[in-house]
Amino acid sequence: MRPRIPTLPLGSPLQILLLACSFALAGYAGVRLLDGDWFEIALWFVGAAVLHDVVLLPLYAAADRALGRAAGRHVMYVRVPAALSALLLLVWFPLITGQVADRYRSVTALSPDGFLARWLLITAVLFGGSALLFVLRLRRAAKERPPTVH
Repeated sequence: MRPRIPTLPLGSPLQILLLACSFALAGYAGVRLLDGDWFEIALWFVGAAVLHDVVLLPLYAAADRALGRAAGRHVMYVRVPAALSALLLLVWFPLITGQVADRYRSVTALSPDGFLARWLLITAVLFGGSALLFVLRLRRAAKERPPTVH
């Protein structure tokens, strides 16, 4: 019996080609992005990473820990709508705060008004739907529980 030669788990040729193309595209975007004010852009990336890791991560980890202690095993009924709402806020933050209202209007010819109201409405619907689901599951669990004999 011949000894087996270990092989690298590289994947199919198509996967390797797609990975190489994505690296080439990321490299091209990096070169174009850092073409002008590379120091300010690099400083912004480092500052964002430090702000996230040193300030924001401990804050939302502590908030999640406190929520876990308060809500116990039902923490997902708060965590999921909060995460979805935070994701929407992150994506639409410039329009929700009105920071790019003039630019948005000039580029799209649409009104930038209403993003804050819509985000608040979506957040209310997410939390309301989660609360409704929680109540329905509690009622179903109460019906399935056998009655106790005194």
